[in-house]
Amino acid sequence: MNTFQILPLSDQHHAAWLPLWRGYQSFYKADIPEEVSQVTWSRLLDRSEPMGGALAWDGSEAVGLVHHIRHRSCWTIGDYLYLQDLFVSPAARGAGAGRKLIEYVYELGRAEGCARVHWLTHETNTDAMLLYDRIAERSGFVQYRRALK
Repeated sequence: MNTFQILPLSDQHHAAWLPLWRGYQSFYKADIPEEVSQVTWSRLLDRSEPMGGALAWDGSEAVGLVHHIRHRSCWTIGDYLYLQDLFVSPAARGAGAGRKLIEYVYELGRAEGCARVHWLTHETNTDAMLLYDRIAERSGFVQYRRALK
C-alpha cells in the first residue's frame, strides 16, 4: 500500500486541487459553475468558515481531495463533521488514499470535539461503498431534497 501524505488545503494548492475538483464533478456528472468553484475555494481557505479540506499527496502529485463542513446538531452537544466531498484520481484508487482522507477527517473531528462524522454517497458508487462499509456504519436514512431557486 502506498504511503500518502494528507495535508490541509493552503493557498499554494489551488493548481493541484482544481483538476481533482473537476474530476469529482465529472464522476458525478455534475456541472458546477466556475463562479461556485471560486467561492468554494475561498471558503475552504477561510478560517472563519465552518468548512475546510485536504489533499492526499503521493510524492509531489495530489491524488485525492476531501472537503468537510462542521455543523450543529440537535441530537448531541458536540458538532457533527460532514464529509461533503471525497475523490481519488482513477489511477490512485484502491491504494489507500480514500481511507487516509477519511481518517484525516475522523482525526480532525476528534481534535475539534465533534460527536460524529457523516457523509452521503450515491447508491451506484458501489466500489467506494466497499470501503465505507468497513470503516463506518450505514445509517439507514434516505436523503430527500428539493432545490430552492
